[in-house]
Amino acid sequence: MRALRIAAAGMAAQQTRVEVISNNLANMSTTGYNTRRAEFADLHYQQMQRPGTINASDGTVLPTGVQLGLGVRPTSVSVMLSQGSLAATGGDLDLGIEGNGYLEVTLPDGRAAFTRDGGLKRTGDGLIVTSDGYPVVPDITIPSDARSISINSEGEVYAYFADQVEPQLLGQFTLSGFTNPKGLEAIGSNLFLETPASGPSTTTTPGQDGLGVLRQGYLEDSSVDPVREITDLIKAQRGYELNSKVISAADQMLGAMVQIR
Repeated sequence: MRALRIAAAGMAAQQTRVEVISNNLANMSTTGYNTRRAEFADLHYQQMQRPGTINASDGTVLPTGVQLGLGVRPTSVSVMLSQGSLAATGGDLDLGIEGNGYLEVTLPDGRAAFTRDGGLKRTGDGLIVTSDGYPVVPDITIPSDARSISINSEGEVYAYFADQVEPQLLGQFTLSGFTNPKGLEAIGSNLFLETPASGPSTTTTPGQDGLGVLRQGYLEDSSVDPVREITDLIKAQRGYELNSKVISAADQMLGAMVQIR
């Protein structure tokens, strides 16, 4: 009975949807997190009678035919790219990205990774790194005797010293953009890797080539909408229950058939 397999595929699809929603809700407070959405497509169809087949009895053409679907399958978990609101923190190394673009960091194995989490820190040597200790590209080191630092919208980092009137330029942050940001591979810790689907990164000064600007003292909030996620969760739950009822109905039909004498 096809109904058992079709309903099982439907339950698996709704379970995947619930898992994606639960991950969104778990990351409501994650800096720079973008909502994910599960997408599905119907499976192959069994062509019992193809549309357009000629009816052998009178020669007429069947207008629709008989096509029996075999269920549903997940096609992708797509990232819904949207700008999260910028929350003021007052931190001198907190950078909110207003617009498109990612900060580039260097992983321990030498690979380049990308993030929108601008909650930066500095090491004992003054090197600016992420919360996990990965150096931000390009390497910028803050001198130990710097009284304060200032970062403008174009990413230029200035340090103020007690014995100097004019600030000293330490370096400039850059932003990286992609042709298809949805094609980036998420590896956790707010980090993404470049893939053939995303295309190669293009690195430039903030505010140029369609990329955003940097805001010192701000962090980008998660773009998760809790109300929408709860609504989708209820819909997924109802879909799961309906598919389970189909399995129960198919089981009862099979039981009735077995009992026939």
